[in-house]
Amino acid sequence: MIPKTFRRLCEALALASALMLPATFALAASAPCGTGSFDSWLSAFKTEAASKGISQNAINAGLSGVTLDQSVLTRDHSQKVFSQSFEEFSGRMVPPRMTRGSNALKQYGSVLGRIETAYGVPGEVIVAIWGLETDFGVNNGKFQTVRSLATLAYDCRRADEFRNELLEALRIIDRGDLQASEMRGAWAGELGQTQFMPSSWMKYAVDFDGNGRRDLLHSAPDVLASTANYLAGYGWQRGKDYQPGAPNFAVLQQWNKSEVYAKTIAYFASQLAKAP
Repeated sequence: MIPKTFRRLCEALALASALMLPATFALAASAPCGTGSFDSWLSAFKTEAASKGISQNAINAGLSGVTLDQSVLTRDHSQKVFSQSFEEFSGRMVPPRMTRGSNALKQYGSVLGRIETAYGVPGEVIVAIWGLETDFGVNNGKFQTVRSLATLAYDCRRADEFRNELLEALRIIDRGDLQASEMRGAWAGELGQTQFMPSSWMKYAVDFDGNGRRDLLHSAPDVLASTANYLAGYGWQRGKDYQPGAPNFAVLQQWNKSEVYAKTIAYFASQLAKAP
C-alpha cells in the first residue's frame, strides 16, 4: 500500500507537469528570436504560422529556401538618427520632383478626384507622398521582402514587431494579392510604391482599379487610393488644412514620425497645389 503522503506528492508532480505542458508547446511554437540556427528558427516559425491559420501553400511559397540576409542586419544595426533640417531635406527632395509630381496630378486627375470623394484626402497630398517615398514608383526597393522580414524576426532587436510583419506578409500571399516572388521592396520590409509595411497593406490596401487584387506594386489607382485610405484610417479630416499646426498635420506624422518628413510632405503638397 502506497503511503498517502507519497501518493499526494506524485499527484502534485503530475498536475504540475500537466500545467507546464501547454506552456512548453507554446514556447516551442513561438520561435524564440536568436536561438539556435536560423533554419531551426524558421522551421519553428512555419509551425507557428500554420497554427495562426495561414495555409500551407502560402507558407511553402513564402518561406521555402529562405536564408538569413546579413546585409539587412548590418543596415538595421547601423541606422543613424535622422538629423537633417527641414530646409536641408525639403530642399533636396522637393525641387527635383516638382515637374513629375505636377504631371502625375494631371495624369491621374480623374482617379485622384474619385479618391478624394471617397476618402477626403486631396490629390496633392497623395502625390507628394508617392514622390517622396519611391520617386512615383521608380525606386520601390529590390530586397526580397520575406527574406528581410524573416531575418529581422530572427534577430532579437525588434523580434516581435517583425514576426508579426512576416505573418502579415504570408497573409498577403495567402489572400492572393501578390506572389512571393513579386514581393521586393525596402530592406526593412516596406512594400509598394508608397512603402507599406505588410500589416498596413493588410489593413488599408484597396482594390481601386476593380481587377480583384490589391496591388500596390503595379497599379497606380490601388497605390493612390490605399495611401488615402491609410490617412483616413488615422483620422484625416475632410476639407481641413494639413500644414504644421493644422488638424491633418498630426495625421501626416502618423505616416512618418519625423516632423521634418511630415513638414516636407505638407510643403511638397502645397507647392503641387499651386502648380499650373
